[in-house]
Order: sequence, then structure tokens, then C-alpha cells
Amino acid sequence: MTKILLVEDDDTISQGLRYALEQDDCALIRTATVAEARAALDRESALEFDLLLIDLGLPDGSGFDVCRYARSKGDAAVIFLTARDDELNTVFGLDMGADDYVTKPFRIRELQSRIRAVLRRHSGTAVTQLPGGVRVDTGKAEVTRGGTRVTLTALEYRLLLFFMAHPGQVLTRSQLLSGVFDAGGSFVNDNTLTVYIKRLRAKLEAPGGPTLITTVRGLGYRLEV
Repeated sequence: MTKILLVEDDDTISQGLRYALEQDDCALIRTATVAEARAALDRESALEFDLLLIDLGLPDGSGFDVCRYARSKGDAAVIFLTARDDELNTVFGLDMGADDYVTKPFRIRELQSRIRAVLRRHSGTAVTQLPGGVRVDTGKAEVTRGGTRVTLTALEYRLLLFFMAHPGQVLTRSQLLSGVFDAGGSFVNDNTLTVYIKRLRAKLEAPGGPTLITTVRGLGYRLEV
């Protein structure tokens, strides 16, 4: 059973998350303030939690304070829940060691999928199943579709991994360019990104099969889960 510490002061959101996550065989401990979260981390031991779901805007401080305190005591996975979607908060949270960053309002099924993805990374599970019979083994850096190996270039593979790290989340072209290509030391402009997206779709999406990467008009792209 997955043990989760939820730090959220909104009762409606907390109740909805409790119901959904308990269906996924999760044990949820809910706190509503920084002080309560710290007490729970001390009482339960931070090492016993598999995941921390932390709201940034809390009555007595910031979710960043909870994350910082938790990191001083253990290495549980961390996902921030917040209404703040500006780039500064996102970068600051990820730099603190958060595994993901979910902007409210969010879809419960999307959050559940992203929780599973984060827990897989923390547990060391290397294999991920995607729609359309796509299987990604990060331990071997191997991608298959319907049992047949798919050959990806280094940049195509990095692009796929970046999508997998944010399942169900709309990623802007700017995020993809800076998160994938700049980090790889490669210069790729906006037009070239379109080509890479097209190539990745052609290799991973079977004709007539389910869509794996969806274009969200005016916003960016999303990996379907």
C-alpha cells in the first residue's frame, strides 16, 4: 500500500483526493497547514511516506517550507499542487527537488497517472506502458510498439522521456525547447521542434490506432495516458 501525506487546506479538494486515491490502494494522511505537516513528518517519520502531495498556498506559510523540511528528513517523492502556474514558481519547486508540479484545477485521473509515474521513477521500475502498445524500458533505453523495436534518435528519445515525466500535462513549445533540447546541448528552433514531434508520432502511433501525443491548439502538446 502506498502511503501519502497530503498537505491541502481546501476541504473539498482533500475529500475528492481521499476518495480517488483510496481506490488506488493508497493510505492518505491529510494535513492542512505547514505546522500540521511538520508534525506528521515527525510523528509518522518522513521515511515512511512514499509520496507528499503539497499545496503551495497554505494558511501559515508555503508548501515550499514543507518540502524543505521533508527533504531534510527523507527522500519521499514530492508533487506540488497549486493554482500558481507561473514559470518562476515552477522552476523554484523543481529546483528544490520536487518530482512534478500540478496546476489547479486538475483532473483526478491525470493526477493519479502522474502519481504512478513519479512512484515508478522512485521505485526504480524501468518499464512504462503507453497507449497503442508502446512500451518504454528506460533501463535498456529501448522502445517497442506491439513487440517490435522502434529506433529513435537521441533527441527523439529525450523528447519522449520528457513527455513521460509529465503524463497528461500540456507542455508548451517553450518548455519542450528548453527542457529537452537546450539541456542536450543542441540548438533546435521552433520549426525543428515541429519536425521532431511529427517524427515521434509517425514512429509510435499506428495508423488507425490511439493518439499518443495530442496537439492542444494554442497551448502545446500532451502525452495521453
